[in-house]
Amino acid sequence: MKKLFFTCLLFIVSFLSFSQPTYKLGKLKYSGGGDWYANRTAIPNLIQFCNKNLGTNLDLEEGVVEVGSNDIFNYPFVYLTGHGNIKFSDQEVLNLRKYLIAGGFLHIDDNYGLDKFIRPQMKKVFPELSFVELPSSHAIYNQKFKFPLGLPKIHEHDGKRPQGFALIYKGRLVCYYTYECDLGNGWEDAGTYTGDSEETRQKALRMGANVVQFALTQ
Repeated sequence: MKKLFFTCLLFIVSFLSFSQPTYKLGKLKYSGGGDWYANRTAIPNLIQFCNKNLGTNLDLEEGVVEVGSNDIFNYPFVYLTGHGNIKFSDQEVLNLRKYLIAGGFLHIDDNYGLDKFIRPQMKKVFPELSFVELPSSHAIYNQKFKFPLGLPKIHEHDGKRPQGFALIYKGRLVCYYTYECDLGNGWEDAGTYTGDSEETRQKALRMGANVVQFALTQ
């Protein structure tokens, strides 16, 4: 826990001063059979966008970290995505809880089909908490880039509106969950999805940058 605290503190200092050292954003590898590796170009593209537009000094390569690994404490921000099943062991539940309580941040991005699997797993991590929808006035939508209507819609599936949910532990947002949005798809290389406009892609990247900025400075 102390290691993560000092890592996050140093990251914030470097974030504000635009100086060394460099830190990685992590993609969370989980069990259960779901495609944790989805959106292969998403995080590297988001990193480049943040470095260019926020002045961050993030490592250009994402890290891959397992839920139950001690290495997770080296990442101030981890990203979880996929379409299918996900399962946390008891040890992974304990490790993820410790990480988030110690100052870590988890962005869960439903890539369509993840919702029914991730909710019970996060309930195991924080049985005392429930996801709450964030209003459009929340700070996460009002960082460098402004989203007065809240989370943007990137891909359409079931005709539902995009929603941004949060787990808030003792006043701090520890987990942000983007649902019916496909935010990470919008970070991928241009042309990955036929019919996606550059305008939509830029909305996704700007919202992603807001998430990173909020997570590292809240």
